[in-house]
Amino acid sequence: MQRAINFHGHSCSGLAIGVLASKYILENGNDFSIDEELVAVVETDSCGVDAIQVLIGTTFGKGNLIHLDYGKNVYNFFNRINEKAIRISLKDHVFWNKDLTKEERTALILDSNPEEIFNITKIEFDPPEKAQIHNSILCDNCGDSTMSTRIKVFREKNLCIPCYQEKIKG
Repeated sequence: MQRAINFHGHSCSGLAIGVLASKYILENGNDFSIDEELVAVVETDSCGVDAIQVLIGTTFGKGNLIHLDYGKNVYNFFNRINEKAIRISLKDHVFWNKDLTKEERTALILDSNPEEIFNITKIEFDPPEKAQIHNSILCDNCGDSTMSTRIKVFREKNLCIPCYQEKIKG
């Protein structure tokens, strides 16, 4: 938990959820991801994702952390070495007891078996593609270097997404 706190900045129940999910993944046939051996597809942007990044080694920069903005405490893991995949979703009861303090809730999560806190299911092995490195192109409007796959062409000009959105608005 301390490594996750050092990365995230504070202790909280959301971070504890990520710590417990990470613990389960590491204790069930997965190693820290040095490159893209393990991929996490997370369906939330909550605190738990920080724990997953630091404890499992899945990061945006390496391309093995994918964020789907669904607002669900769901974490999907794909192991490219053994070709196994697992889905971990938070059970509702974790937050039912409103009488617990934040510290008590965090401790309760950390002291629990993952199966008590999560629905854990094997899923089809269908990981996202490995991260791609693309050339950059200068935006003709602002001059920022932009990944070529993100450039939008508008009136024969190469535009980054913010400049493109500005141009089509008005």
